[in-house]
Amino acid sequence: SLDDVVRIKAFYLSDGTANEWQVKAAIANEFKENPLPVISTLPVPLQPFSHQKVQIQAIAQRNWRTERGVRTATSLIPEVERSRFSVNELTDGLRANEFIAIANRTAADINDVVSNPSDGPAQTHSIMQSIENTLAKLGASFQDAIKKEGYYFGTTRDQWASMAKVRASYFREPGPVATVVPAHVLYPEDAVTKIEVLAMRQTRGGFDKYIPREDWWPERVWDWPIPLPYRQSSRLRNMIWLGGQVPYATHSNKPGRVLDGELDLQTTFTMSYIEDLLRGFNRSPSDLKLCVCYFTSNGSQAETEAFVRVLQDCIGGVLPPLTLVPVPHMHTPETTVEIWGVAQG
Repeated sequence: SLDDVVRIKAFYLSDGTANEWQVKAAIANEFKENPLPVISTLPVPLQPFSHQKVQIQAIAQRNWRTERGVRTATSLIPEVERSRFSVNELTDGLRANEFIAIANRTAADINDVVSNPSDGPAQTHSIMQSIENTLAKLGASFQDAIKKEGYYFGTTRDQWASMAKVRASYFREPGPVATVVPAHVLYPEDAVTKIEVLAMRQTRGGFDKYIPREDWWPERVWDWPIPLPYRQSSRLRNMIWLGGQVPYATHSNKPGRVLDGELDLQTTFTMSYIEDLLRGFNRSPSDLKLCVCYFTSNGSQAETEAFVRVLQDCIGGVLPPLTLVPVPHMHTPETTVEIWGVAQG
C-alpha cells in the first residue's frame, strides 16, 4: 500500500514559477502514517503524454514500518508554507532496514534563498555537504551510495565538468553508479543544480557496516572524459544498478558520440550498452524492473510513443515500469538520450 512507499519522486510541469511546496504538500497529504516517505521533486518543461501535468515514481519496501532499524532525518516545513500541509516536518532521509533514500535538494535554505546564485560549484558543495549530513544522521556516508542522480544548468563540457569535479570529490573509488542530466527548469529561481542519492548499509551486531558490491564494466562501454570515481554497473543484494548510459563512442574516454542527433538509432545503441552491462551479471534488458529515460522531444505524445516502441524492441517482452522524461535538449545537440535502470539478478 502507500504505507510501504520509501521514496516518491514527482516530475511536475512548470516554467520555474510554480511553488514547489504546493507539489510537496499535495503528495505529503496523501500519506496518513509517520514518518513520511522521502519526497523528491523536479520541475520539467515537458511531459510524455498529452494534457499531463505530473509524473510520479515510487520505490516501496513491503512492511518496512513494522521492522526494526527504521531511522529518519527530518526538517521543519517553513512557517509560510505550513498551512498547506497536514504535518509539520518533511523527511529528508529515510533508512528502512538496509535501504536509504535521500530527498533531492538544491542549495536553497528553508526560505528558498540561494546564497550563491550564479556559482554552480559553490552550490554543488553546499548540496553535497547537506546530503553528507543527512547520511550521517542515518548512520551512513557517501561510501554507502549505490545511485547518484543530478541535474544542472549548462550546455558545455566546461559547465558540466566544473560541477562534476565537486560532486566527485565527495566519493572515493569505487563510487556509485551515476546519472547527471541537464536541467531546464529548477525551483527556486537562483538554483543551478539539484542532486539526490540512494544508498544501502547493513547492521551487524548493532554496528553499521558497509555492504560489499560487485561491479562490471566491459571495455566496450564508454568512460567519462575527466577522471571520476563512478562505476557503470553494480550488483548489491540481488539488484543491479546502472549508471546513465549515453550514445558515446565505444572503448573510449575521449569526447565523442555516435549517430549524432538520431534519436531512434542512438536509443538502440544506448540500449546495447545496457545489454553489455547486464550480461556481466548473466542478465539481459528483459530483467529490468525500472527504466528511467531522458530523451529529446518537442513534447508531443507521438514522439513519446515512437520512443517507447524503439525501447520495447530493445528490451523484448513486457516493458518494465518506465519513467519517461522528454526534454528540449540533452548534454549537446548531437546527444538525444540517456537511460538508466535497475534489474533483478
